Amino acid sequence: MTRTWTLPTLFVLCGSVVAAGPAIGGSPGEAAAILLVFSLLAAVNSPLVFPRSIGAPEARRRSAADGRPVVYWRPGCAYCLRLRFRLGRSARQLHWVNIWRDPAGAVAVREANGGDETVPTVVVAGRPHTNPDPEWVRGQLPPST
Repeated sequence: MTRTWTLPTLFVLCGSVVAAGPAIGGSPGEAAAILLVFSLLAAVNSPLVFPRSIGAPEARRRSAADGRPVVYWRPGCAYCLRLRFRLGRSARQLHWVNIWRDPAGAVAVREANGGDETVPTVVVAGRPHTNPDPEWVRGQLPPST
């Protein structure tokens, strides 16, 4: 669990160190701006940006029941962020598995990618797709009723 928060924590700590210089030098506005930028970077790279993650077995079970894709992801992955932001509200309709929190999810990703933990890996109807186009993923969602 701590691994998922390493990058956001580093952003906050580095931002605090960088902002300390202007703050000590008598420029609190500049220090606040620097801290704000680093805090935003921390937020974007945190697990909070993604819908709630579930375990891989549960995601597979739910996907079999409702036909929605399963997305394997990890914090700090630029391609995962791209997928998440480009999907917008549709992202909540998918089943998200954080491979850093779920060992079974990491195993599923390695099996789908020849031993590599390449994310995002989206599984649709049992077939894995590595780093697919977000519009394609949106098209795989079942129609809303």
